[in-house]
Amino acid sequence: MLQRFRKRYGKYLVHIWIEEYLTWLTRSLPSMLGFVIRWFVYRFLFQELSSFAYIYSGVYIYHTYGIKVGKGLSVNVGAHLDGRGGLRIGDHVMIGPYAVIVSSSHQHKQLNVPMNSLDHILEPIVIEDDVWIGAKAIIMGGVHISTGAVIAAGSVVTTDVKAFDIVAGVPAKPVGNRKINTTPNDS
Repeated sequence: MLQRFRKRYGKYLVHIWIEEYLTWLTRSLPSMLGFVIRWFVYRFLFQELSSFAYIYSGVYIYHTYGIKVGKGLSVNVGAHLDGRGGLRIGDHVMIGPYAVIVSSSHQHKQLNVPMNSLDHILEPIVIEDDVWIGAKAIIMGGVHISTGAVIAAGSVVTTDVKAFDIVAGVPAKPVGNRKINTTPNDS
């Protein structure tokens, strides 16, 4: 089992250990000092981090080696992000409290092998610019969320989301569009 783990994560093993230790140390730091220290740590852990990011306390980010982030990211309290399968986040994205973004899952179709012994299925996620992911929303692997989309609180996104669509439900379905619902006072 250890050999399989080493084979699967060998080139990332040291990175994962450093990631776990540094994020454990900084996860609960309060106030603006906590934001600054977490940003500094993730600057080195992420594959790319374009500018300052507001990463609130209590956020769990795993497999940072697979994460690329644009400008102006905000990740609220208790969110979980998994970059194992690849996670690209555009500019000015807001991720609500306790949202979950998972870019990998377990294989489950080989009935003669325990599921925890099977490899992960890696499915990259792309979140384009100006997206708002509501509280407790879940974004599953392989999803592409286009520019300006809104993911309602508690939604489970299993398919791609078109630009400016507002999606809600389990599974998430379009319930509106920001371009259509815009009034002259909304700017």
